[in-house]
Amino acid sequence: MDSKVMHKISYGLYIIGAKKNDLINAQTANTVVQISSDPVTVAVSINKQNLTHEYIISGGYFTVSILDQNTPLSLIGLFGFKSGRETDKFSEAAYSTTVNGLPYIIDHSLAYMEAKVIGKLDAGTHTIFLGQVTDAEILQEGEPMTYAFYRQIKRGSTPPTAPTYQAIKEESSDKKVPKYVCNVCGYIYDQETGDPEGNIPPGTPFADLPADWVCPVCGAGKDKFVKEN
Repeated sequence: MDSKVMHKISYGLYIIGAKKNDLINAQTANTVVQISSDPVTVAVSINKQNLTHEYIISGGYFTVSILDQNTPLSLIGLFGFKSGRETDKFSEAAYSTTVNGLPYIIDHSLAYMEAKVIGKLDAGTHTIFLGQVTDAEILQEGEPMTYAFYRQIKRGSTPPTAPTYQAIKEESSDKKVPKYVCNVCGYIYDQETGDPEGNIPPGTPFADLPADWVCPVCGAGKDKFVKEN
């Protein structure tokens, strides 16, 4: 096991994988914390409504894919705003599996780890799973995606099932340039920054976006956006 994987953990964005029998699922999470180093133990908070929660309870293991700063919003949105009950997420993302058959993301992952659940704490809407790391590997070098970078630089949004959903408030702005908010996921289109991942240059007004432009996080169309008050 490569212990340097622990150096990649920050308060950031991760993809948590799990397995139930022969089925796999994964979701975006922003609460992964190293608890101890001997044995190496981590904790993750998962909403009880999520399919990944069900799979972790059933399988007794979970994986953590540590995302890099260049991770596209579309990948984060795929695992953060779509449910494995309706969407085959892995048909749209490159992944591999551990010896125990749990999925981890390959593209835009700096490293992954697998953990065996050794304890859990009921936290109301969420369960905090305590996992002893059983495997870990560095996949590539780079900067991990911090939650602040995701919110402030990439202007990503937070799903309602995330632990920090109610605690995070969008910053108000006194600028006269209007912003538009996605009614599905909460992503804010700001014409000052545009949508670089969608080849929309800075300075492009919302009205001038192509008719087929979609939200870079959840894929919703322009008709799902409303002008911010």
